[in-house]
Amino acid sequence: MRILVLGGGNSPERDVSLRSSASVAEAVVQAGFDCERADTADGLDFLKNVKEAIVFPILHGAEGEDGGVQKVLETLSLPYLGSTSEVSRVCFDKDLTRDRLKDVGIKVAEGVSVTAETYKSQPLANKPHVLKAQRGGSSIGTYIVRDPSSIDDKKVQEVFDLDSQAILEELIEGIEITVPVLDQKALPVIEIVPPEDGEFDYENKYNGKSQELCPSPSLSQAKQIEAQTIAEKVHAILGCRHLSRVDMFVRSNGEIVVLEANTIPGMTPQSLYPLSARTAGISMAELVKRFVDMIKRDYNLN
Repeated sequence: MRILVLGGGNSPERDVSLRSSASVAEAVVQAGFDCERADTADGLDFLKNVKEAIVFPILHGAEGEDGGVQKVLETLSLPYLGSTSEVSRVCFDKDLTRDRLKDVGIKVAEGVSVTAETYKSQPLANKPHVLKAQRGGSSIGTYIVRDPSSIDDKKVQEVFDLDSQAILEELIEGIEITVPVLDQKALPVIEIVPPEDGEFDYENKYNGKSQELCPSPSLSQAKQIEAQTIAEKVHAILGCRHLSRVDMFVRSNGEIVVLEANTIPGMTPQSLYPLSARTAGISMAELVKRFVDMIKRDYNLN
């Protein structure tokens, strides 16, 4: 069985994707499969020459998680890991995701889609809030505003440089958690503790200063099971396939609020999905084997 691991690309999350894809490629070899790697930065034309291979698109951000690559793979009838192009498109757009979840009664953070021109006129902008690019990930394009009287216009512009639209969302105080899902089944809950006087932003996500605790030490077993059940519902409602990671907050009153769903979660050695899998006793090599088994099942491969 030959596996083609796609990484890199041209999104702001290129560096994370290169690290994720390198980690996955190493696990592919450890799992006993033939492995090839390709960087999609120069386009996808090379995929037309790919035969008899399973594709792992380990790509983050635009041109990776937004459904574009998935659409090409579908057109070429290449079996691949992860959600379909349409599901990827919806999940990559935080506003569409929020609407889908709200429609079926999943609790999401209060928020609204804004442009650079409408942002500060919104009532939510006068309260502690989060401004984040409507389409993006890895905490890139996220600005946490605890004091609305001193908004940094430069940081606001950085958000809108990534996307012409952003989500203006209430700043939730509570316990930040994330729940990976593997083939419809939730893995252990991860609790995220940013550094003191810091935020869980892009820098603190990868510099080792944040604590990622799995399973969560602050939540009861019952609350963790509730979070896992919600993650499984979100995965199913959005139509995610094979894997996802659902980000949430637990308010002080115990209410669980969903932030977003990631269809290609990070797979670097520091990433949350592999951490949760390890806690469940699943190594990266075993994870790759499970990915292959799911793809073979869903594409009716021998």
